[in-house]
Amino acid sequence: MTQARFDELIHPSTRLSLVATLAAADWAEFAFLKDRLGLSDSALSKQLATLEEADYVTTERRLDGSRRKVRAQLTERGRDAFTGHIAALQEIVAAATPADPATPT
Repeated sequence: MTQARFDELIHPSTRLSLVATLAAADWAEFAFLKDRLGLSDSALSKQLATLEEADYVTTERRLDGSRRKVRAQLTERGRDAFTGHIAALQEIVAAATPADPATPT
C-alpha cells in the first residue's frame, strides 16, 4: 500500500494532468499528450523534462518512417509518487468534511 505523501513536483495542474494521463497508459505518444493537455510543443517538452529529471517519467525517441517521434512512460517511482499524492489529496479533502453536529467535541 502506498503511503500518502503530498508531492510538490506533481501538484501543479499541468503536471498533475500529465502524470494522470500517463498513469492510465503504458506509453503515450507526444502528439497525443500535446492534444490531450492542450499544450504547445515547448510547454510539453519542458514538463516532460522536469518529470524526467526527477525520474518520474522516461521518454523514448524513435524513427517512424522519416519522422522522429517521442513517447513517454511513467516510471515506477513516478507511479508511486502519483499514487501517494492522490492519497494525500484524499486525506486533505476528508479532513475538510464538516464534523457531525451530533458528535460532542
